[in-house]
Amino acid sequence: MKNFGYPKYDTRHGYMSEKVQRDYISSAILKKTLPKDAHRMKHIVSLNASNDLSKPIQFWQLYSVLGQGPIVKIVESFYKRVFADEDWFTSVFARVGGIDHHINTQASMWIDVMGGGSYYHGGEFRLNFHHTHNAIQLMNDKGARRWSQLMLDTLDNSAQHMSADPRVRVSINSFLSHFMTKYSDEFSFENRSFFGETNPPMKSRINFLSMAQGEIEALTESELREALEENGVDVSKYADKEALVTKSLML
Repeated sequence: MKNFGYPKYDTRHGYMSEKVQRDYISSAILKKTLPKDAHRMKHIVSLNASNDLSKPIQFWQLYSVLGQGPIVKIVESFYKRVFADEDWFTSVFARVGGIDHHINTQASMWIDVMGGGSYYHGGEFRLNFHHTHNAIQLMNDKGARRWSQLMLDTLDNSAQHMSADPRVRVSINSFLSHFMTKYSDEFSFENRSFFGETNPPMKSRINFLSMAQGEIEALTESELREALEENGVDVSKYADKEALVTKSLML
């Protein structure tokens, strides 16, 4: 197994990271993309990415992989596209400040949420104020569509900033999709989360030793096969659910 040696960069919580982490995990549990005990799973709540490639990188772990430089480069590339775009879109940003202002504030927010520490002063209140006042003209379907397309173009041309770990781009997609879903709900526009593949659903490993016979029998045949395989059992030897249950009870 390839070991990337994470964490490559020291991590710490910022002004937003803990709340965003809690909100994301709670939402993912409801959607059944994270297990119900995800809040207590170390490899999920940690700010450091796992070196096990089978475990997704959560977006609050991205700083441990990338550090500050690549994050700033991605944000910088995005705002170069923003400030070169059509006036109806660019002008909203230009009224707030120049390109350097937007690069600094957006990169600070990303670093803060991604585990780099206290960079985005004002936290969620500041972010909400920005969207309800400074950027309100673009918090609609047309603005979300254009913002998302420019971000997708940016990500598709930023592979050199994402390290050799294939999980990084997927994690960034998950980060953006989470916030786009939040904004689409708050501002009642169509969700434009088309950044690409997001972190796959994750299940808790079934522990047969802690289960009563009735609980094991209630599992589906596919759940039994998957759980037995995770425990190193060659399931090809067991023809049906009854045989799988019998084997599970023997563990």
